[in-house]
Amino acid sequence: MLGQQNLIAFVATQDAERARKFYADVLGLSLVSDDPYALVFDANGTTLRIQKVDEFDPLPFTALGWTVTDIEKIVDGLVKHKVKLDRFGGMEQDERGIWRSPNGVRVAWFKDPDGNTLSLTEL
Repeated sequence: MLGQQNLIAFVATQDAERARKFYADVLGLSLVSDDPYALVFDANGTTLRIQKVDEFDPLPFTALGWTVTDIEKIVDGLVKHKVKLDRFGGMEQDERGIWRSPNGVRVAWFKDPDGNTLSLTEL
């Protein structure tokens, strides 16, 4: 039923201007619109709606993620923008904060300004 339909991703922000700068200037997403309810970005063909809310509690797990071809290059670019990678106890992460799963997939996590956990995955 929905397998052939386009997906829209959602996260929330309490500070739309700060979120707009992060998603556009740091992550490089294209802003499509900014209305009283949401910031809308094009994430390589997927619509990302960042809902403007008065308050919320970020999820304790990954909310959005990207598949990347060169995770080290992307991580280094984030670090240049003062983005800190998350580190988790019990997971061996390299000096950049990248974890290698048992099947060889590499993953890194970071937060947006509202505390939403975002991830990068290199297959």
